[in-house]
Amino acid sequence: MSDAERVRLFVALELPAQAREPLVAWRSEAVRGLDGLRLIAADDLHVTLCFLGWRANSETGAIAAACAQAAARWPGGELELGPAIWLPSRRPRVLAVELIDRQGGIGSLQGALAAGLEAGGWYRPEQRPFRTHVSVARVRRAARIPRREPVPPPSLGFPAGPVTLFRSRLSPSGARYEALGRFGS
Repeated sequence: MSDAERVRLFVALELPAQAREPLVAWRSEAVRGLDGLRLIAADDLHVTLCFLGWRANSETGAIAAACAQAAARWPGGELELGPAIWLPSRRPRVLAVELIDRQGGIGSLQGALAAGLEAGGWYRPEQRPFRTHVSVARVRRAARIPRREPVPPPSLGFPAGPVTLFRSRLSPSGARYEALGRFGS
């Protein structure tokens, strides 16, 4: 891969297997009878902290260093599965599960990452407030999803996984994620 090549990047918290497995089992029940959804693979479930988009491959080392610096100040934390939500609420494109962060550390971590990545010129913060969630299914293009509340996810607490810099490789069957670096927890 040349330094001039562009790569699609994002920073996320990985989910441990103890959270992914119950989420996948719940999701199978929650989407039963709903056509038009593409399920996200169990290994790809994560909490996006900062989406960087297309960046020059030569920037990945400096981006990883900024991620490591922000993650070094984060003590880790516990998360709990919250309610299922459709995002956005009007014309949903994603079925997600909100995550409850009672200590508030994920919001602080996301803020530190956003500030460090913005200072490096690799990230433009979103206008909407950060919402801790994990997407479990995507609505296929042109599909219409009937308005129905998903069954609630199971009650479950788990440790937050490491902060990870991912490369996203797009394909007709969906994105594939490659971890470029893991930091913290």
